[in-house]
Amino acid sequence: MEERHLGRSGLLVSRLGLGTMTWGQDTEPDEAAAQLTAFVDAGGTLVDTADVYSEGASERILGHLLRDVVDRDSIVLATKAAIRPDGRYDGSRRHLLAALDASLDRLDVDYVDLWQLHVYDPSTPLEETLSAVDEAVASGRARYAGVSNYAGWQLAKAAAWQNAWPGRAPIVSVQAEYSLLRRDIERELLPAALDAGVGVLPCSPLGRGVLTGKYRTGIPAGSRAAAPHFSEFVQPYLDEECARIVESVVTAAEGLGVSPLDVALAWVRDRPGVAAPIVGARTSAQLGQVLRSDKLTLPQEIRDALDDVSDMSAPHP
Repeated sequence: MEERHLGRSGLLVSRLGLGTMTWGQDTEPDEAAAQLTAFVDAGGTLVDTADVYSEGASERILGHLLRDVVDRDSIVLATKAAIRPDGRYDGSRRHLLAALDASLDRLDVDYVDLWQLHVYDPSTPLEETLSAVDEAVASGRARYAGVSNYAGWQLAKAAAWQNAWPGRAPIVSVQAEYSLLRRDIERELLPAALDAGVGVLPCSPLGRGVLTGKYRTGIPAGSRAAAPHFSEFVQPYLDEECARIVESVVTAAEGLGVSPLDVALAWVRDRPGVAAPIVGARTSAQLGQVLRSDKLTLPQEIRDALDDVSDMSAPHP
């Protein structure tokens, strides 16, 4: 699998990342082991988790696998902090550094390669939040720093603050939802990332699974939309406008002799500023489909057509 630099940093990551949000909830440890093994065998390196995923179970499972299944040095390990277990945002230095130490304990590692601020906390001065990032990197507990779910102005402010003084840890990545069904980051966040040299890590690059085409005729039993804890997550992308985009993806896939998943993932993977889409799979079979899609590069005419049909700011018949 091809590797890319994360923003203007020297950190190389595989151009597809493995998300672990469902590990410990919908994905059991044995299945997680199969996924991680397949991902690493395919040349994947970037593995993304967070302290709040499955109440810490995702990190614990990943930590076990790094001891017994794959070599720790074979992956770029990324985690996040800034959300308390009760769901409140907390960007204080006290919470962040304690959360990082707890993550390292669950992961059973001395450091993470990429430590990300999970959300922007408006109640804490940004300079305090970023001082925790500096401490994490200076102490060796994190090698690089990123952010997640930041607005364009928030990313620009954080990146500028870190670049304003020698010795501060630069912001090298921003994680945000981005797909053919969700292109709003192109208005402000993506331009801010490109200007600051920050690599974009799209989450939900398959439109929460809708771009695979599996919801075209209804909600299949066993799908995420059928699960009570995921139904509200998928429902926003089941309207007529999204259905029109999905049909265009299906048409493109049929013309190329590939799957809709291949087309949707290739489109977002090769957008300007994107380093690596983060793809989560419930099963190793689903992950296998994702890994096979890495071989596809979309012809420019198809890319242009998908750009046009997914531009929700433009009128459509």
